[in-house]
Parts: sequence; C-alpha cells; structure tokens
Amino acid sequence: MAETPKDSAGPTPSASGGSSESNAVDDLASLVLDTARAAYASRGYVGTTLKGVAAAAGVAPDVLKRYFDNRESLFAAAMRLPLDPVASINALIAPGIDGLGERLARVTLRMLDDPETRSQLQQLMGPDGKTSAAVTTLREFLESAVVDRVAALLGVRDARLRVNVAMAHLIGAVACRYVLELEPFASATEDEFVGLVAPVMQAALTTPVPLKATVDE
Repeated sequence: MAETPKDSAGPTPSASGGSSESNAVDDLASLVLDTARAAYASRGYVGTTLKGVAAAAGVAPDVLKRYFDNRESLFAAAMRLPLDPVASINALIAPGIDGLGERLARVTLRMLDDPETRSQLQQLMGPDGKTSAAVTTLREFLESAVVDRVAALLGVRDARLRVNVAMAHLIGAVACRYVLELEPFASATEDEFVGLVAPVMQAALTTPVPLKATVDE
C-alpha cells in the first residue's frame, strides 16, 4: 500500500504550486506513519488509536481521517502491506466457508512474498524477532482483522478455536518458508504451498467434530 493519503488534505494543486503542496502532503503522510510505527512498537495495536496518533503527530483528527478510514488501514500503510486488510478480509469471507482455507493461505502468501512487507515486519519484530510489543501488535491485529471476522462467519460455539488452529498451521508453514527456509515450503510455488497448507486449514474450519481446547482427563 502506498504511503500517501487516500485523499488530499487541501485543494487541488495549481500548476505553479503543485510541487510544493504535493511535498507537504508527502511529508505529513510520512510523519503520521512514522508516529504510528512508534506507537505500535510501544503500545501495541489495540493501544494505538487514530486520535492518539493524530495528537502525537500534531495533526488534527479530522485531517488524519482524510488519510485513513480506520485503524486497519493505518496499520496496513504503516507496515507497508500491499493490500487493504479490511477489503481483503471482506473479499475472503464473502464467498462463504467453502474454500476459505485456500483463500486465506493464498492471500497471506501473496502478501509475504512482497520483500518490502517482510522487511517492515522484520523491523517491527526487532533483531531478535521476539520484541514483546511487536508480538502483541501482530497478535492484536490478527485477532481484530482476521480471527474475529472469520469466527463470526463460522457461527459455531468453537469458532475462535477453529480459526486459531487454522491460523497456527498457516503461521507455522509461513515460518518454515520465510524464516527457517525448510523444504518443501521454501521453494514451493504459490499453488504448491497452498496445496500443502489449505486442506488442513479447511479441515480445522469445517470439521463436524467440535474442537476442545483441553483434553478431558
């Protein structure tokens, strides 16, 4: 996602003043996104609000709203995600449960195949990959943008557990591909990767047997 506002904060630039006004808009966008990244690193996703970022950046809240509709779009821009998470999740769940595991696996792979996205996530996680606030930020974002929405679609009592099991499998496969570089995940094509991961995810989402978080003694 480009680091530019979704709408101009001012009037349409004239031929003579267009360059300076465009630079001012770019500078403001960069300031807001740098402020948001610092907030995510220190307070996590839930603790970071549009109003708080606006105040820290010295920008009026209504001006910030011209840049970003919601906290998901702000996070996507700050992390340089190559997609709008809200629109993408809505598109994923719109067709229903059938094939949902494949759609989740495919969009995740396409997002992480973008080197800039991986670089930004690595910076957020820190050099040891275990920065506490970063882990909290990613967990809270996934819960808000993905887990809650998919769980609502499933509409069963153990929906959140089902989604968490599916996501655990996906995250493990992603770690094997990009972090550990284990085969066959590391060199698999998109279709091969999805073919390995999606069936297990789909089974977790749709199994007729209720899942349990603990095993009965």
